[in-house]
Amino acid sequence: MIKCIAIDDEPLALRQVSKYLERIEDVEVVALCGSAHAAEQVLADKSIDVMFVDINMPDLSGVDFVRGLENPPMVIFTTAYSEYAIEGFRLDAVDYLLKPFSFDDFQRAVNKARSLLELQRLREQHITPSAEAVPQQEQSEGKDCISIKADYKVSLVRYADIIYIESVGEYVRLHLTSGSSIMTLFRLKNMESALPSDRFMRVHRSYIVNLNHVKGYARGRVYLDNDEYVPISVNYRDPFREFVESMNPTQM
Repeated sequence: MIKCIAIDDEPLALRQVSKYLERIEDVEVVALCGSAHAAEQVLADKSIDVMFVDINMPDLSGVDFVRGLENPPMVIFTTAYSEYAIEGFRLDAVDYLLKPFSFDDFQRAVNKARSLLELQRLREQHITPSAEAVPQQEQSEGKDCISIKADYKVSLVRYADIIYIESVGEYVRLHLTSGSSIMTLFRLKNMESALPSDRFMRVHRSYIVNLNHVKGYARGRVYLDNDEYVPISVNYRDPFREFVESMNPTQM
């Protein structure tokens, strides 16, 4: 369970964050704070995993508030002012949401925090999961799954069940059709080599997508059939466009 607080001097903004969080599983809203000073009291009394912090607040700015904390939880900044983005990321914020933000963008920020929290938990418990990919030559002989070692066990994961793969530091997270995910110690580059190239494509330095789960793309995003999207970078855009055109020649 991820324990969260939201800090914003605008009641409507707090209500929106609260409603978004209610739609996400395994998240608990501990408090909604109208000021940084109110949040300080919550942090003193409760264990918090993630804070949603508005930057432009009258009593104490979100940036100054976070900077003044000795051991802050993970931070996702929310603001209507894009010029604060650089300062936010200097404080190692998990993400930066520009108001008005959509639920998809909000959920993506929460998922990023979830991945980092899980990575932190693994390190604290000294768990060193590893992944062993099925060798490429064996995959070409009709294999339909990949062998993944995580949490001291081996799982055979079907290619068809992998929607996309996300890089999280030295780990990767496999997002599955069941809605669950598997975190394992493996570099994305090596994972890319282990997967069949006719089914999976790298679209970003941090993401590989299953081409069978791609619903479309627009404005630098690849949309997947689980209603999520991942960014597509310039370096990978042309090969991906060629794939889309080959699948839909009459629509291009």
